[in-house]
Amino acid sequence: MYDLQEQEQIDALKAWWRENRRALVLAVIAAAVVVTGVQAWRYSQHAKAQEAAALYAELQSLVPQNNPKKIGEAAAFIIKKFPSTPYAPRAALIAARADYEARDLQSAKAQLQWVVDHADEDDLRDIARLRLAGVLLDEKNYTQALQLLEAKHNPAYDAFFSDLRGDVLVAQGKPAEARSAYQAALSQIDAKSAYRQLIQVKLEALGAK
Repeated sequence: MYDLQEQEQIDALKAWWRENRRALVLAVIAAAVVVTGVQAWRYSQHAKAQEAAALYAELQSLVPQNNPKKIGEAAAFIIKKFPSTPYAPRAALIAARADYEARDLQSAKAQLQWVVDHADEDDLRDIARLRLAGVLLDEKNYTQALQLLEAKHNPAYDAFFSDLRGDVLVAQGKPAEARSAYQAALSQIDAKSAYRQLIQVKLEALGAK
């Protein structure tokens, strides 16, 4: 009886295998493809990150040369080839500074706007907003600058946003509103920060309330 039951189980197993072996083999192959694909993707991402890091290091080495054209070309290559890496927005910030120092405000704005639109890191977007608002202030585009400074941002940057808002309001000829902005900046910044002294000077320059 035991041998008969065992034989029946073996026969049933054989029958099940005949019916399902194709599906099982395909499932195993599919699993292997997925694992291989994930490993290949990780390797590809790692390789891209390494290449992007090397190119970013080269870009940084160009900064002391004060050549906006070379810096812009190097940054553009990183942004185009590795837009999803952390190096792309950083490259754009470097290019924006070079353009600004060369008084190419249009190019500087384009670089900064790219960071605002594409950077994954909140800090980088906030830095880009502040710098872009500063460029807009230089262009006397006060309305757009203030709109940009009203954007949601990391509270760690509150003092810088308030301070720059004060600068824009001074340029607009609105001393009372500027004073409020500078006072807000003073209340938001560390008491030991050297930057606090600059804000205090601006506030005092507006005279008594």
